[in-house]
Amino acid sequence: MTTDEVIRRDVLEKCRAMDIPLCGIADVDRWKTPLFTPWIPEEFHPASILPEARSVIVIGLPVTLPVLETSPSIWYHELYNTLNRLLDQYAYLLSEFLCEKGYSSVFIPRDGYGSIRVLLKNPVAFFSHRHAAFLAGLGTFGVNNMLLTPGYGPRVRFTSVFTSASLPADPVMEEQLCIRCMKCSDLCPAQALGTDDYPLALTGKSACARYSATLCERHISPCGICIKVCPVGNDRTLFSRQDTTIYDPPVHKTALQRSWDHVRTYGGL
Repeated sequence: MTTDEVIRRDVLEKCRAMDIPLCGIADVDRWKTPLFTPWIPEEFHPASILPEARSVIVIGLPVTLPVLETSPSIWYHELYNTLNRLLDQYAYLLSEFLCEKGYSSVFIPRDGYGSIRVLLKNPVAFFSHRHAAFLAGLGTFGVNNMLLTPGYGPRVRFTSVFTSASLPADPVMEEQLCIRCMKCSDLCPAQALGTDDYPLALTGKSACARYSATLCERHISPCGICIKVCPVGNDRTLFSRQDTTIYDPPVHKTALQRSWDHVRTYGGL
């Protein structure tokens, strides 16, 4: 086993020790070859942000489906914030783990922007974890502009670590997971999604940000509709949610739908 393979093994073992269910690795050179258009501009490549970077480690934590189903709500709001804190913590610990082994490494904050209000004026973060997760073999893009994974569909939050270690990379996933059911587009409250494939489907990026801003004022952001209605992901079987018609506007509400209404009624404005 080479030194690089040993470090890769150690990284994966560290992730398992921290109960991180999703971890993928990409070589920074992958950003140089466009796999679809429009592609990631060079200034957003890892090597442009940290010139000594040789590999990008991407970690992901699942968004628990029954909590997400209450969105927009204070429950999902708190889950989202909890995942953000954990991602930053785990990525920092992973970067320091590699630094102690002699490899310069840094964690990238899970969002990279100050607030939704900032996105309204400057709607781009300095690095895309979704594209990093794609290039690290963790999933493929869906019509909802999110990365779909086999285990959780788009219900995953990602963050990344840049490292000078040249780690063996994971293969990019070739199977397209999106089935183009168009539920994300049909049920988007901001009407921000079109009918084209990624990356052309997000026709109303500013509309999405404006809607998120209104939810922020009510203390129940983010929206989460497009990821909760997506039928892709093994978590749907785990929680017996294979029937996604439960998210359609009901004629007569079930006990489950009434429970969502209860959560949405409290904790926000």
